Amino acid sequence: MKIDVITIFPELFESPLNFGIIRKAQAEGIVTIRCVNLRDYCADRHLVTDDRPYGGGPGMVMKPEPLVRAITSLRQGSAESSIVLLTPRGRVFNQRVAEELAARPHLVLICGRYEGVDERVNDYIDDQISLGDFILTGGEPAAMVLIDAVTRLLPGALGGEGAADMDSFSEGLLEHPHYTRPREFNGQGVPEILLNGNHAEIDRWRRRESLRLTLKHRPDLLAKVTLTSEEKEWLETLSSPDS
Repeated sequence: MKIDVITIFPELFESPLNFGIIRKAQAEGIVTIRCVNLRDYCADRHLVTDDRPYGGGPGMVMKPEPLVRAITSLRQGSAESSIVLLTPRGRVFNQRVAEELAARPHLVLICGRYEGVDERVNDYIDDQISLGDFILTGGEPAAMVLIDAVTRLLPGALGGEGAADMDSFSEGLLEHPHYTRPREFNGQGVPEILLNGNHAEIDRWRRRESLRLTLKHRPDLLAKVTLTSEEKEWLETLSSPDS
């Protein structure tokens, strides 16, 4: 997979892209990530990327010419490029969107700044993504989150097939609890079921724990999950005032 990031602050990505899973995935050729400095596509000697908005008002607006030049250049030789603008008006990013984007061969992420980008740039955009209902100083943090979430879904990035399949939200539920050594810590032990070697029972326990934690912390997610009649009855008992 190839990811290009259009930004006026490419230096912001130096640290996030050079540690952990993302660094490893790049080193192994699983993903190629390049930060493109938008100022390289400015035609004026001052490398201006923004200007005052028509109609007045506070703030600045990112100019269309440099952005369109950058998009056009990055599209060349890649018929399957997907141009994605990070913007508050975009669809909200979640695990399903991450999986969708991970299946695309080439992403071009545009990091907006200031009051946003000139509306005419939208004619060159394929998708718009938002992290949620809050405002950031720019699209760079959002691009970093998207890159992290997408990269870990690429085959081989986590070191084994299916390694991401049990993560929170992969099945629409929060993930089950995890335990490791030591077996006893501050008077608390590991649930005995995880020590008996019966993988069918362990899987059933983990599924129920995922359901329990989702009911407790994110009950809204349960409406989107296919549940068995047994699971529905069990959740009803947990929701009962007497439980």
